[in-house]
Formats: sequence, structure tokens, C-alpha cells
Amino acid sequence: MADSRGSAPPPPPPPAPEGEKPKPAGKGPGPQRPPARSRLIVWVMLGALLAVFFATTMMPGENREEISYPDFLARVRGGEIVEGEYNNNNGGIKAADADGVLYSSNGPLPLPDADIALINRSVTDSEGSPTFRYDTPQTNFLLSLLPLLLPISLLILFFWWMQRRATGQMGSIMSIGRSRAKTYTTERPSTTFDDVAGYEGVKSEITEIVDFLKQPDRFSEIGARVPKGVLLVGPPGTGKTLIAKAVAGEAGVPFLSVTGSDFMEMFVGVGASRVRDLFESARKMGKAIIFIDEVDSIGRKRGAGLGGGHDEREQTLNQMLSEMDGFEGSEGIVMMAATNRPDILDPALLRPGRFDRQVVVPLPELSDRQSILEVHIKGKRVTDEVDLNVLARGTPGMSGADLANLVNEAALSAVRDGQDAIGPAHIEQARDRMLMGQRRESMALSDEEKEAIAYHEAGHAVCAAVLPTADPLHKVTIIPSGMALGVTMQLPEEDRHIYREDYILDRLVVMFGGRIAEELVFKVVSTGAANDLMQATALARSMVREWGMSTEIGPMAWGSQNQVFLGEDLMQTRDYSNDTARVIDEEVERILRDQQGRCREVLTKYRHGLDLVARALLEHETISGGEVQRLIKVSRSVRAGSDGEGAGDGMGTVGVFDRTDRPGVGRAAPTVTGRGRTG
Repeated sequence: MADSRGSAPPPPPPPAPEGEKPKPAGKGPGPQRPPARSRLIVWVMLGALLAVFFATTMMPGENREEISYPDFLARVRGGEIVEGEYNNNNGGIKAADADGVLYSSNGPLPLPDADIALINRSVTDSEGSPTFRYDTPQTNFLLSLLPLLLPISLLILFFWWMQRRATGQMGSIMSIGRSRAKTYTTERPSTTFDDVAGYEGVKSEITEIVDFLKQPDRFSEIGARVPKGVLLVGPPGTGKTLIAKAVAGEAGVPFLSVTGSDFMEMFVGVGASRVRDLFESARKMGKAIIFIDEVDSIGRKRGAGLGGGHDEREQTLNQMLSEMDGFEGSEGIVMMAATNRPDILDPALLRPGRFDRQVVVPLPELSDRQSILEVHIKGKRVTDEVDLNVLARGTPGMSGADLANLVNEAALSAVRDGQDAIGPAHIEQARDRMLMGQRRESMALSDEEKEAIAYHEAGHAVCAAVLPTADPLHKVTIIPSGMALGVTMQLPEEDRHIYREDYILDRLVVMFGGRIAEELVFKVVSTGAANDLMQATALARSMVREWGMSTEIGPMAWGSQNQVFLGEDLMQTRDYSNDTARVIDEEVERILRDQQGRCREVLTKYRHGLDLVARALLEHETISGGEVQRLIKVSRSVRAGSDGEGAGDGMGTVGVFDRTDRPGVGRAAPTVTGRGRTG
């Protein structure tokens, strides 16, 4: 699930027809293009000019036989030429004989008098009149200029094209301050609350925004003021943007969508200009919803950077604060924004009158996950064995985006296996890939390494299976996955929101299971528990510093570590003395050593079960949590038969196979404990 003060922006575009892409709001028309008719006239004139030029230069002439001037005179003396013409400008001669054959020649300029007399005597008609003419044609001014018109026209066309490019670039520069918000009209978005699976509490909380946009008179009659701004807060992938579109779709008002990064540009003042243009466009629409995604990119606390308080981002934020104060709730404009980091937003942005209300969009609960899976499974072939309720129970802590990716990965896995439908095995493979990483089955491990990894994962598995408050064991594998050489996966029975101290202590015991198993079996430890030790140390430190789970420290917390880039921890690193720091370190060490001792006791008691689980892993490489419990039960039966004792586990009143149901008190993601890379 899930701006610079200048010329007024153009009016909003009309609603886009169905199927067409909506035009961005706030963008001006840019440079005015010449009308289509003017452009057509220019091209017609250019084509006509080219046609005349080529017609005059390439038009075929008369078919005349070229002869030399002495040959022409010889034909004149012989009486063959009956008519002709001499050009006084270039000396060209055109003639014809009695048979109609045409001749052409070039004579001297001017013709000698003797030649003229010869031609006049010989070229006559039947009555003796001369038929040879002497012509001096006048030069055609247009035809003489025609060869020059073509290059001149090409130059004019080139400069005209350059001017248009310069005008377009200038228009782009002048419109750089316009908003880049995408406008969706009443037809778009067509998303409604029915398209948002789950999140009934979130939808009911923002329904009054829809009611206000539809029927504002109901609120104004009694003087109620609807919040100007609604901030959607939640982890990534929970569908905050989808919910904002659903609000616009339910209300039937224009929806202006923009991301925080769209306000940033290399030019100073562009962000503030785009903010002004965005709000001006919304006012012209009357009722509208302005949605800013990732608002933390421009709404970060002011004065927190090292470069002073006058950078472009802060000026953009100042303009947004001013614009949000500049419109009244009665105008019908509602601001919506989404972020997954509300702690870094400027307090002025969150005060009443701006973003009055924060709507938390959390990770989906069990029922929400099932609804989301039903949406994403539509259009995909799924076998009858796939139970979405079971799948939803096995995916705690996953967001809507994670669930969509899970279904898609399962479909890809089915295609790779050559199946025409998604089965439970494909979903299991997809979940393992998301939680543990891609399997590296081709990785070559020696027998000694495989045995060490098997006992390491068996240690985790045995501790997870026998401890009363640990999450149920799902599966164990020694096939390298992602960056781990082996993985032990636990899936919580229910969503958790808080964690009890006994649960955390048992979790520490499970983390130490791999290291202690290696120590008990091989009498030496390895580097395989590096990741386990890091997680255990961080968890124990949080118990002491943040959660008050230490008798020496008491009910005190020093867990608020602000980010350095906010400028609040630049001059100080901690707010407690060196003596307190020493006590914290001692308490962390005490907790870790105590749970390490508990882990050693558990694995010593279930040493035979540890061997059985390790052998099963070496044989099958992957076994389920149920198989681990069966092997532990077998080991207890064997031990009871050999020493005559009962099958008690010594872990208190709650045994391994009579685990009592505990009410879930929070959300817990699947716990993945594994042997890290050696080296």
C-alpha cells in the first residue's frame, strides 16, 4: 500500500479527457509559437521559390545540332540555311535548314561586315527578302536575381530558426520559477478509499477532510474550522501517497501532487518562486488538495546546518510557511504532506494553523496484511493450497510495499520452476529470499566448516525451541543465504508493540546459542558469531541506557541521540559523567555474561538434542521448527530412558511442548539469527 514573485501563472488546464495524460499545473504556455497558418505560408513560399529556380535552370531546351562557326558559314554559302537569328549580346546563332534541322553556333562579337553581307544575300525567302534576324534581347531583372534568391532565402530561414531557439530558451529560463506540480482533475485520480486495503482507522480519521471539501457549509454553520494541513507519518512503503490520492478521489476535487525535491534548483530563489506559483494555482482552482511527498527534504529544522541560515532550502521553507498562513480554511484548499521522519521537521511547520493534524500510517496489522495480500494476489494464478491468513500471520512487520514485492517474487519463483500457478512453496521461497537473502547453493564449504555451521545453527535452534518466551522457531538452514553462512528463523505468533524484559533476555540467550554450541562441541570459538555479538551488545546497551532495565542505573534513560547533521549534538556527545558511563558498560557486560551463562546451561542440558539437530542439518541442510522440537523430544525420551529420570527440562513450570498462549503486546518482525562470514 500505501516558487519567485513575477507574472501571474496561467489558469489551470481544463480537465483532461479520459485516457489522456494530465498536463502539469502551474506551467505557463512558454514562448508563443507562430500560428500554423503562418508557418504553412512560409513553407509554401520557400517551396515555390525552389520550384521556380529549378524550373528555369533545369528546363530542357530545343534539340539543336551544335556546329562550328566556319561550318555555319559553309552551310550559308551552300544555300542550306533558310532562316536564323543572331544574338547581339552573346554572339549566339540559331539556324534551320530546308529540312527543318535546327543548328546552333557561336559567332564573333560583332559579326564582320563581310559575313553579314554573305548571310543577308544567302538566307532569303522565295521573294529574296532576308530571313536572318539580328536581335538584341533585353535582360530580365527577376531572372538575373533568381540565382541569388535561393542562398539569401536560406540565410533568412537560418536566422529565423536561431531567433526561435533563443526565444524558446529565454522562455524556459523565465518559466523556471513555475511550479512542477502534476494536476489531476476530477476524473483523475480515480482512486478511492475502496482501493486502499486495510487501514480502516486511518481512513476514518481523515474522512472529515473529505466531508469538508464536499459539504463545507456544514462546518461553517457552527463555526468549526477544518485543519489546514494534514501530515501523514509512517514508515516507508505503508501507502501514504495512495491514501492522499484516495482523499482527492473521494472528494472529487483537483489534486496537485509534487515532491519536496521539485522545489530545489541550482538558481537562488527558484524554490520560493515555485511555492508561490503552486499556491496561486491552487487558489485559482477553488477547492483543491495540495500534496507534498517527502516534505522533510524542504521542511527540515532551520539553522541546523553548518552553512548558515540563508541557504536555498530554508528560503523555500520560509515561503511555504508564509503561504500556508496566507489562505483561510474557508477557501477549500487543504494541504497534505507525507514523511517518514517527522522528528526532523521544523516546529513552525507543525504548529496549529499549518499542519494541525498528524495522521500516523503504521505498518499493517494482521487483518490489514490479509486485505493487502488479497489486493496484490488479484490477477495472479494461485493454487487452492495458498492460505492468505496463514501468509499474513507469517509476515509481521512487513509494509504494503513489502507484501507486494513478496507476491511478485513468488510469481517469479513459480515461473522459474516452470509452474503455471503460485503455490505455498513459491511463497515460502519468496519470503526466505526477502528475509535472509538469495541462496548461494553453489558456495563450496569444507566438511569441517559445514559441521561448525551446523552446530552453530543448532545452538540457536535449540535455545529458541526450549525457552518459554522466545518466538516460535520457523526453520533452520545451513545453506548460505545473503551474507550469512547459515540462518535460524523465528516467526512471532502475534504482532508486538512492546517487549517484556523476560522476552528480551531470552532473545539474548538465543543470540548466544551459536557461539556457546561451538564452544561446547569444539572447545574453541570462531568468528562466526560476530553478527550475533553485535546484535546482543546493542540490545543489552538499549536495555541499560534507554529502557531502565538495570538495577544499578535505575529508572534513567540516556538514549536520545540526535543526528549530527541537525547541529544539536555538534558540541556535545553525551549528557552523563564518566562514572555513569563506566557503570553503564559494567551493566551491559553483566547482562551479556549472565545470559551467556544461561545459554551454556540450556545447551548443556540439551546436549543430546543439539547433536541430533546438527546431524539432521548436515543430512538435510534445511529443517523446520517442528522437526527441531521433535528431535529435542526424542533426545529427552532417550535421556529419560537411560537415567530413569522424568522428561522435565528444568526451565520452570512452562515446558517445551506445553507452551502457554501469551497475549501479543506488540509488533515483532521475524527474527533471523545466523552464522556470519568467517574471516
